[in-house]
Amino acid sequence: MPSRVASARSLVLPLALAQFVASYAGTNMNVAISTIADDIGTTVVGMQTTITLFTLTMAALMIPGSKLTDIWGRKTCFLAGLVVYGCGALIAAFAQGLGLMIVGYSLLEGIGSALMIPPIYILITVTFTDTGLRAKYFGVVSGAAGLGAAAGPLIGGLVTSAISWRASFGLQVLIVATIIVMALRISDPARTGAAPRFDMLGAVLSALGLFFVVLGILQSSTYGWFASRTDFTIGDTVVIPKGGVSPVWLFVAVGAVILLWFYLHLRSRERKGEDPLIATRLFRNRTSNRGLATQLIQWLIMQGSFFVISVFVQQVRGYNAIQTGLILSPAIVGILASSAAAGRLARRRTQTWLIRAGFVTTTLGMALFMALVRENSGIWTFIPGLLLIGAGVGVMLTSSVNVVQSAFPERDQGDISGLSRSVSNLGSSLGVALAGSIIAAASIPGGRPFALSFTIMLVFSLIGLGIAFLLPNRQAAEPRETVS
Repeated sequence: MPSRVASARSLVLPLALAQFVASYAGTNMNVAISTIADDIGTTVVGMQTTITLFTLTMAALMIPGSKLTDIWGRKTCFLAGLVVYGCGALIAAFAQGLGLMIVGYSLLEGIGSALMIPPIYILITVTFTDTGLRAKYFGVVSGAAGLGAAAGPLIGGLVTSAISWRASFGLQVLIVATIIVMALRISDPARTGAAPRFDMLGAVLSALGLFFVVLGILQSSTYGWFASRTDFTIGDTVVIPKGGVSPVWLFVAVGAVILLWFYLHLRSRERKGEDPLIATRLFRNRTSNRGLATQLIQWLIMQGSFFVISVFVQQVRGYNAIQTGLILSPAIVGILASSAAAGRLARRRTQTWLIRAGFVTTTLGMALFMALVRENSGIWTFIPGLLLIGAGVGVMLTSSVNVVQSAFPERDQGDISGLSRSVSNLGSSLGVALAGSIIAAASIPGGRPFALSFTIMLVFSLIGLGIAFLLPNRQAAEPRETVS
């Protein structure tokens, strides 16, 4: 038994650390935008563009990256992602201008994340067949994801204030190097059949489609969701004047058309007997589709709520980056506590029950937060609501991933892992964009725009709860490979 425990830890620890680093990279930059811009001779807009490009790169390449796990092998793909990510962090740490920052942070860290994240979930799924054990280790990884996203502003603020923003990237390099050493001990069974051929056209179409959808969502904070707040220009030409239909829908429509082309391309390759980038049967599994919907909403409400709270305490209460991170610490505690209990909970309750309970807990936390927190209320008013939100999110993230990944046999794990991570990235982008656009559009001073944004997050939590009730009460037995 001790050797089995040690073996599990040697597998899960590097995976969890890698997920933490990737999630941390998505949020820690926000607290140092002005500092970095001044240091490398660019503008705040330039740095915001850099962060946006990181999100776009990671989201666009997640499905092609997951397919490479079937071609290169899970361990090889994981290590390759770590190396690319580490090189990107090293370049960013020494960047003297915006160009190198984009190459290091936006492109290489984005590509590295797209390569290393899918194998994390695949390796846990295929290694642990027991539902309780799988839930336990998904809890560890999901907790690391939530911790990285929530603690990114705090850690980034502390490191930037105490040393330098460059030290934050240097810290990532050291952690990645440590993970690479640890990951060399990971055991990944050798492929038994021939490796599939890489669908290059499918990869380009999926990347472009997701790129435009996510780009459109991110543009909502500038142009709004309905009537454009300002002229949308290409070069010197005004394409959509102020007051016209928001260009957000132009980007989303272009992305949707490309994704439709992508789906038709997949069907065409399957009819010809060729390997598609992702099997179309994945889109016909009702349990998985509903699990993916809950996953999207979970990341939407988590990132959206954290964004609203962070901006509220900085703009209305005048908190700095470190104080903002500390305010969010009850949510971090809640995420860690519920993620740590995931294995025990999975042995007592079904994954569907836990998803529903997570949404109920999160919704209650949001309602409590809105009831207690005011512009001048005490610090203690933040704690009960954030603790419940964190606990609910921690339960949901683990259970939804388990439901989705367990709905397919091992041969589909590469495909579903990439699709699952793409949905999570889409939810994160939508949450921040939706909350940010509401705050930017509101002209009422004080905390009312934040209350409206938080109310929208609460509504989405209720929608997620409704979808969770459409999931089967009991998870069907995990599909097995058929032997011909």
